[in-house]
Order: sequence, then structure tokens, then C-alpha cells
Amino acid sequence: MKKRRITAVLVLLVGVCMATFSCSQLLEAKQIFDEGNTTYRALRDQVTNGSEAASEASRETRPSGQGAPELEQIIDFKALKAVNKDAVAWLYSPGTIIDYPVVRADDYNYYLYHLIDHTYNVNGTLFIDYNNAPDFSERLTVIYGHHMASGMMFTELVRYQDQEYYQEHPCMYLYTEEGAFKVDLMYGFVIGAGQWRSQGFMYQENLEELLACAAQNTGFVSDVRYEEGDRVVAMSTCSYEFDDARYVVIGVVKQPQCATN
Repeated sequence: MKKRRITAVLVLLVGVCMATFSCSQLLEAKQIFDEGNTTYRALRDQVTNGSEAASEASRETRPSGQGAPELEQIIDFKALKAVNKDAVAWLYSPGTIIDYPVVRADDYNYYLYHLIDHTYNVNGTLFIDYNNAPDFSERLTVIYGHHMASGMMFTELVRYQDQEYYQEHPCMYLYTEEGAFKVDLMYGFVIGAGQWRSQGFMYQENLEELLACAAQNTGFVSDVRYEEGDRVVAMSTCSYEFDDARYVVIGVVKQPQCATN
């Protein structure tokens, strides 16, 4: 009887320890997510329309006259680069959580685990493939971002497997120092990371092969068409249909609507 009581107490203690550990892990994960969210929210306040410099840029560069295109955001790149000189763009998807800076580094690793202010954090930062030019001047630019359980970063991309979601969010906006661009989304598809690498889909020389693969496997139907000379943005995140799966959304970059600061 005494042995049973001791065993029951030990089982209870183990259960309490496991529950305490699990709660601790959950709290730590929440703190990490919150830290990333706070950092990016503060940056938006600092460099987008709400900042004094960005508001001035809006007055100076917004087109005038009937039928002039209306920009969703104005970005103060001077302020953004003061935070991080690797910043090359800002990506914004209306009605979604995607509203982030984009950086370029010399490898695939650093910005997987560092925020825009260089703080170590699993949310990371959206970053372009280091094989691509930093000014989006090439035929193809690839942007990578995490698929987070919190919904942050590029988690929204996988929702493009649903046609209705695409119809609600058919475009994004890309802001660079050269100008503001509209990205009309064309394809969204699942691909293995191994196939992506083996076929060299990060290189502009293989753009036609990438578009052919995307067209054959796209999860949504779009009227957008690629024309010779168009620039293309491919946005990639983790997906979980199989081991090492990626979900990639591809869009065509339209002409700048107006200059940015």
C-alpha cells in the first residue's frame, strides 16, 4: 500500500514537472513571437505613412490629377536604412499581416533567425536570395520568409491554395528606393526544396522553367500573364504537404506608380 502511494506521488510529481515545463515553453514561445511583432510594429510606425518623413514624402511624390494611382503606403527609406543598411524594400499585402521590410544578406542563414534590428529571434526577417540583385532589377527576384505558428511573416502565403483567398488578395505592393510597384499575383504552388535547388529556380536564367512548373501546379487561377521583359517576384515559405515542402507565390512586377523617398 505504501509503495502504491509513493508511486502515485512520483507520477503526480512527474506530471506537474511536465506541465510546468510545457507552460514554460509556451510562455517562452509567446514572448519570442511578441518580441518580433513589437519590433515590426514599431518599425512600421517609424518608416511608413505615420512618420513625419514618410508623410512629407507622400505630399511630395504622390501623383496628382484625375485618375492618378493611389499608393497604399509611403516608405521613408532613409529611416529604414538607419535601422539596417541591408534593407532593400518593403512588401505590403493589403488586408493581410504581410507588411514587412525586406533585406538582402550574403547567405541564407543570418536573417532566418534575426529581426530587422539584428536581434536574434526565430521570426527572422523577409530576405531576398543573395544570387539576386538588391534593387529588383533582374528578371527574377526571390523573397524568403518563415511560416510561423503565430501567423507572422509569410504564413499567409499558403492560403493562396484557396481560390477565394486569391480573389480577395490578388496583388501586393513592393516599395524600393527607385519607386513603388504593384505585384499582380499569377501562380501559387507546392515544390520540394530539393527540386527548387536542383533546378536552380533562384536564378533568373531559369525563369521560363520556373514559370512552366508553376503554371502546371498552381493552386489558384489568375488572369495575369507574363510578357517578355516583365520582372517577376517569387515569394517562398515552408509548407507541410511532405518533408521539406515549400509554397511559392509568383507575381509580375508592374511599372512604378510614383517615386518614394
